[in-house]
Amino acid sequence: MKGYKLTESEVKFTDLIWQNEPIGSGDLVKLCEKEMNWKKSTTYTVLKKLCDKGFFQNKNSVVSSLITKDEYYANQSLRFVEDTYGGSLPKFLTAFMGGKKLSNRQAEELKKLIDEHKEV
Repeated sequence: MKGYKLTESEVKFTDLIWQNEPIGSGDLVKLCEKEMNWKKSTTYTVLKKLCDKGFFQNKNSVVSSLITKDEYYANQSLRFVEDTYGGSLPKFLTAFMGGKKLSNRQAEELKKLIDEHKEV
């Protein structure tokens, strides 16, 4: 999974699984047919690919995740900061803020986050 970026259709597919897991593979086929207009073979092909990438497992015809949605998007965010800003969180925040001012509440939330994640 590390470094793998989902395609648009894979995002929709993974969201269906994350919202409905654990889900029987037969039920997943029906859901994908309804929501994405996919044939059974397409569902199983994409499922196998994402199982091989470490996203899901299909044990005894029950599909469940090996990585949560939050974990995936956290990894993508870190990758973006690494690729775009050389891993510099301050550079990212400077660009993200674009000269805007923080409210007192936002500043306090950021201070709290920094304190919770600061190396000692």
